[in-house]
Amino acid sequence: MPRNKYPEETMRRIMDVSLKLFLEKGFEQTTVLDIVDNLGGLTRGAFYHHFKSKEEVLEAIFKTDSAENSPYTIAYQVPVSNGSERLKLAWKIALQSKIENDHQVEVWKFGLSVLSNPRFLAESLKETKKDAEQMAAIMEEGMADGSLKKGNAKIISELFLLLISVWMMPAIFEQDKEEMLAKIALIEQITIGLGYNFIDDELRDLFINLVNIMNNPNVPYENFSNGNSSTGTSSQCED
Repeated sequence: MPRNKYPEETMRRIMDVSLKLFLEKGFEQTTVLDIVDNLGGLTRGAFYHHFKSKEEVLEAIFKTDSAENSPYTIAYQVPVSNGSERLKLAWKIALQSKIENDHQVEVWKFGLSVLSNPRFLAESLKETKKDAEQMAAIMEEGMADGSLKKGNAKIISELFLLLISVWMMPAIFEQDKEEMLAKIALIEQITIGLGYNFIDDELRDLFINLVNIMNNPNVPYENFSNGNSSTGTSSQCED
């Protein structure tokens, strides 16, 4: 068999086909043979040359999506007045992508469904750690320019993202919509109590929209992309 001159393209092809099948059939129901059969001529040997298992493919999908769509990296490309505004912008980008971007919505929803698997939960926590490091860098910028209260940016970032990425996840902590909304309110109280009032009305709206999506996985996400907290939380959270 001739050497593949474009291994990155082959890996991306395997990842794209695998994700499509995972979304259509479910992760557990998709086999390596299913993936190979949909690769249009690539052999099982070609698959195993790049990936040891479908689990490894899924890990690569999550890592690639996280690297290519990092809200913190994107936020650094936008001119803002200070670090506090950059931090808010990064979160808005992250939340909006889970509401408005078709591909990321699908990847994110699917990611939620596999977090009960210890292997994928561990990978998710690794990505959360990376996010915390990037968030801390922006917080340090805000502390230096005076837009954020001085403190331990590393610890604060880790705390906030663990609350958002772990405590808010229904695959880890069973919770209904009302409990999730209560958690958002408590997280806001915690940040205010620490002296960091950076959850504004727009961020609050986006969090509420995200709760709707998490609790209504079969409802098109467009239905929730224009919510406004001024209309009242209860009107946004009707079944």
